[in-house]
Amino acid sequence: MGRTFWAPGRVNLIGEYTDLADDRVALGRLFRAGHESLRLDLEVTTPELDRLVELAYSHGAVAARMSGAGFGGAVVALVAETRTTPFVQAVQADYGGQGRAYVCRASDGAGLHS
Repeated sequence: MGRTFWAPGRVNLIGEYTDLADDRVALGRLFRAGHESLRLDLEVTTPELDRLVELAYSHGAVAARMSGAGFGGAVVALVAETRTTPFVQAVQADYGGQGRAYVCRASDGAGLHS
């Protein structure tokens, strides 16, 4: 599964993984495969982003990958809410104190209100 999927195939793939929120190991594998595809197949990551993804996993992220347009972008890491502060501190320390972390909470996303 280490390939980036385009349009219809990607939608079908995501549809197969709608219950991954309850399977953290599988979610982590999916994020890692997506990042590796961006790194190896499309060559749009940077050494800095790759390092941040590895640091995220080494400090306990459930899942981590590059997000954004590439050649810069950002890293999204999923971390247990109770581990957020120590996670951010550890990743920033190992990265040399550079960068910023924005802590967010997942929501239900967009919806239709009537």
